[in-house]
Amino acid sequence: MSSHFRPPVPTPRAKPPGPLQLLAVLRRNVLEVWSEADFEIPIQIRKTIVDRRALVSDPVGIRHVFLENARNYPKNELQLRLLRPAVGAGLLTSNGDNWKRQRRILAPLFSPKQVEAFAAAKERVVAQSAERLMQKPAGAIVDLSEEMGRLTLEILEHTLFGQGLGRDPSEFQHAITRYFDTLGQLDLFDMLGLPSFVPRLNRLRGRTTLGFAERVVNDMISARRRLLASGEAAPQDMLTLLLQAQGSDGPSVSASEVRDNIVTFIGAGHETTANALTWTLYTLSQAADWRARVEAEIDENVSRGAPVTELAITQAVLEESMRLYPPVSMMSRLALQDDTVAGVHIAAGTIVTVAPYVLHRHRTLWRDADLFDPERFLGANRDAIDRYAYLPFGVGPRVCIGMGFAMTEMLLILRHLLSRFRFDLVPGHLVEPQVRLTMRPAHGMKMQVTTR
Repeated sequence: MSSHFRPPVPTPRAKPPGPLQLLAVLRRNVLEVWSEADFEIPIQIRKTIVDRRALVSDPVGIRHVFLENARNYPKNELQLRLLRPAVGAGLLTSNGDNWKRQRRILAPLFSPKQVEAFAAAKERVVAQSAERLMQKPAGAIVDLSEEMGRLTLEILEHTLFGQGLGRDPSEFQHAITRYFDTLGQLDLFDMLGLPSFVPRLNRLRGRTTLGFAERVVNDMISARRRLLASGEAAPQDMLTLLLQAQGSDGPSVSASEVRDNIVTFIGAGHETTANALTWTLYTLSQAADWRARVEAEIDENVSRGAPVTELAITQAVLEESMRLYPPVSMMSRLALQDDTVAGVHIAAGTIVTVAPYVLHRHRTLWRDADLFDPERFLGANRDAIDRYAYLPFGVGPRVCIGMGFAMTEMLLILRHLLSRFRFDLVPGHLVEPQVRLTMRPAHGMKMQVTTR
């Protein structure tokens, strides 16, 4: 297998879809909406049947929208309609001063010092996961997307939620899968801007999942409140931090914001990490030479007891996999006032979209953009990448708060697993990326696991 293989994605359209076709495509798989021109032109303005849109793939323009004039570009309502039924008004779906307040409260949990303090717990969980795999018969076939989902949930249990989730992780994993298969779909009524009181079919289908999440999180909050009230020592985790902020003299959070942030980090927080790991192990299974380089680096790293920060080749493979399959494929903002972005006029009311999936494959920014080539992220090549051309964790003030946490976690997982196992795609298994809020393998990722 060649290191420069072309990972599967939908073929770009010759021209943008028409209005009715657009609605069908968006519901089926957002990745199918993009045309050849989207990967070649830096900024495009288009009118749809419901709004005016600008697709920005120019790094200068992205810097302007997400940093220099970020106040003019809050998250747009369609994006919030899709997320709020599940995660409410937590950090992910808040805007303005409300978002700033929540970000300040949660920031200490993701400081470099605290992320380092979580390392031992992460190591223990990953080691236990590796032992589970060792117990499987030789050559066992697993759905790697499910395995990674369970593993990242277990890490959350022992770090951000120190006393656990109160349920078997597999229960959560199944509930989250149901959520993405139902509420993760764009609804026609949301796209048309109909009021929220008009029933949505996907929300009716996802009602059971929402009820499960609400019960679990409410139980967690009640138990922690009782512990704090008793005066006993409580874990200094996300739940304690949020509950203590409720009674503080500084910025506080409401009861609903406590619940919404817990749901956000259980659902979206683990899902993006699990998907990035799944795509990384998939790309390695298709590039024997890169797998050999990663295995050699990891073996040497383990033998020296060196930190994961020294895994340059492994990190390059991870970053290239997130370039090709970014965990979040699209970010949208609403232009509040007229503006000029990289020389292009943006009228007030325009939905400004930055799509990492398009940006990371844009032919003006990347050579052989559709090919798997981790050399892009090694040495001088990495230094040459524009900061605003590669956005796996977003960018600007709203960059993912858990970026450092996630990168350390993913490198730890790859080091543990690849020092002991090889993962090979089951022959004939269909690999097809599909967006359901995050970029997931539509048919799972069936892999054969063998020990090294």
